[in-house]
Formats: sequence, C-alpha cells, structure tokens
Amino acid sequence: MIINKTNCNFEREPLAAPFGFKGGYLSELWQSVVKLENNSEQSGIGLGLQSTLWSDSSVFIGNSESAGNSMMFLATSHAAKAAIDMDWTTPIELLDQLLPITYEYAKKVTNNPDLRLTFALNALVAVDNAAWLLYAAENGISNFDDLIPKSTQAALSFKQDKLAGIPLMSYNVPLKGIAATMDDGYFFLKIKIGSDPDKDGNLDKMLEWDKQRMLEIHEAVKDIETPYTDSGSIPYYFDANGRYDSKDRLMSFIDYADKIGALEQIIIIEEPFPEEYKVDVSDIPARLAADESAHSDEDAVERIELGYSAIALKPIAKTMSMSFKIAEIAHKKNIPCFCADLTVNPIMVDWNKNVAARLAPLPGMKVGVIESNGHQNYRNWNDMLSYHPSHGADWIECHNGLYNLGQDFYAQSGGIFTPSNHYNSFV
Repeated sequence: MIINKTNCNFEREPLAAPFGFKGGYLSELWQSVVKLENNSEQSGIGLGLQSTLWSDSSVFIGNSESAGNSMMFLATSHAAKAAIDMDWTTPIELLDQLLPITYEYAKKVTNNPDLRLTFALNALVAVDNAAWLLYAAENGISNFDDLIPKSTQAALSFKQDKLAGIPLMSYNVPLKGIAATMDDGYFFLKIKIGSDPDKDGNLDKMLEWDKQRMLEIHEAVKDIETPYTDSGSIPYYFDANGRYDSKDRLMSFIDYADKIGALEQIIIIEEPFPEEYKVDVSDIPARLAADESAHSDEDAVERIELGYSAIALKPIAKTMSMSFKIAEIAHKKNIPCFCADLTVNPIMVDWNKNVAARLAPLPGMKVGVIESNGHQNYRNWNDMLSYHPSHGADWIECHNGLYNLGQDFYAQSGGIFTPSNHYNSFV
C-alpha cells in the first residue's frame, strides 16, 4: 500500500483542575488528528493524545507546557509526511519504518539526544491509528478481531462481558473525592505515588508522603467488599512513574503496606523505578508492572527477564502496532497484561477497550480491567462524549464501576470504524 496524501491537526482540551503525577502537573491535553489517504482514494483518520509529562518528563520540565506539546505535534506531523510514498502491507510494517525516523527527528526538535523512545511512540499514535483504519478500508475489514495479527490472536482470545473501570487518584484528589468515587460504584483504585510534596526533590519526604497517602486511603476503604476479586476486598494499583530510586526505598513502602494490612490488596505496583535502573526484582513481594520502560517488544522482554510480572499495554499511548507486538511476547512468557489510560478522549477509550476486552483477567481479579480517567479530569467531558460516533451506546460509559460489553460492543468494535464528524472536520 502507498500513502500519497496526509493531513494533521490538533485540538486543545482543558482539564478541570491541575492533574498531578511524576512530580508535575498538567493543565490541558492536546488531541491530535491525522488523515492518511492512499492512491485508491481510501482514507483513515486516527486520533492521538499527547502527554509529554508521561512520555518524557524532562521535555515537560525543561519547557513550557505548550512548547512541549508543540514539539510532540511537530513529530506527529513529520511522521505523517514521512509516510508518503512508503511501501507497506500492514501498519506494523509502517510503524517499523516510521519509528526510527520519528525518534531521530524528535531528538532534534527537543534538543535532547537522550530522549525517551516513548516520546516518539506517543507522537505516532494518531498516525498508527489512521494506518489501521486505512488498512481496514483497503481490505474490507469492519471488525476489530479481523485487525489482530495472527501471531497475536492467542494473546487476545478472551471475550470479556464486563470490564472493571479503574479511576485514577492523582496527588490532589482528597479523601472525600475517593469516597465519592466509591459511592459511584467503582471498586478498583489506581493511586499515584511518587509525589514531591515540597517541590525540592527530596525522596525521603516523597516516601513518607506516599506512606501517609496509602494509610489514609486504606483506612477509608479497607472494609468495603466487592464480588469481583478473589479476596473480596478492594484492589489497589499503585503507579510510581519511575520515582523510586532503589529497591530498598520501594521495600520500605511495601513493608509499610504489610504493616498496615494493605499488602494483600495490592494487585499491581506499576513502574516503580527509572527505566535505567535495571535490577532483578523477582524477590519483591508484590507484582511489579512495566509501563513506560516497556517501549517496545524488545524492552518488554528485558523487563520480564528482570522479574517484572505484568505489562501495561497502551495502544492509546505507544501505538496499537507496538501493543500487538508486546501482547504477543507477554503471552508467550505467561505474563499478564492490562490496559492503562493516558487520560484519552472517549473514542480512544474504545480503542483501548477493544484490547482490554480480549485480555485474560489479572491474577486476583474475576473480571477484566481498563483504566479510564477522562471523566475525572476533562473540563468538557460531556461534550467529548458527544463526539463519539456511537454516543449513547451502553458500553461507552461506566455503570457502577463496570463497563458492560454486550454483543453490540463486539459487533460494532466499540464504534472505532465509524467516522467522528467532530474530529474528521479538523482534517
């Protein structure tokens, strides 16, 4: 297949309040839109969500928020133009060609020779999604199952009828906000740790803040029961975003969890260490998940060999193509996967949901899971829901902590093949 025409644009979406993680705070998120057209006049329009703070915090910290977003959008635009006249059969082949080109360009734009590969992958999501929809149009595909490469089908062979919605408790969510979330029926908490309470980089203060945060939350929810876990208790998912500098510091956090009775409720501790901290973690008494450090399938293999026992798949942050590759590797090595969010828009939630719905439940869970926190963080979430081509469908929103996936969800693949008039108007 040959692409002969491209276009791209973006929309700025304000957040309802500053959104804190990795020691920083976001105020808005840019929604990128890419159109790819081939010489048969078939086209695909893909969406992306930019997060410089998540993908490479040094870019976020070293520039204004808008400047960092502009750098990533330039990388997206460069990738779309580079795709013109490339010869490819599947979107995975296209990504293999575009990733090194985009990565080198992004290093120059950010003036950062040590740029994290995830920055380039984040920039490529809209391009990759557009390529999958162009591929589907060219090959007469209208169901997500038919997009899954044969080599990945075993990894995505489940058909969940329910997914637990995972809301996000960032640094500034008060206990009353957590209580309100539980009152809404949610029963799986993702909790950001790694705060910088005095903005001085002191890791001892971070650890004490994290311990106190865990204690307050555990005391508030420890007696709540749920039928969706093996233990009957609320599961905890701690996300450190690489803020812990050593196993000893992490073990201090885990030992404290054990002391207060919270350890058995910890389903996952995600990305505790910086990616360059490559030590064996198989002796840590908690399931550690790789997220940012598992840029590629090769990186995922390395993390698994270091003892990581779960992988966060992020089709909405590291491309669907790379997520297919990582899911295949993890399945072969018997490592569970789950789908985490990047505070994406409702349409991208359903791109993620198509993968999450086909993954086996995490150990300790009786249902599948998917993180989605856009409803908590976007100022205009209700407007964004209206941009979804299947707006009003039962599967789009979480009800009592669950996404209900009936036959319509699978028949329509979450609506991802249906054009969105709102986003299509941008390109």
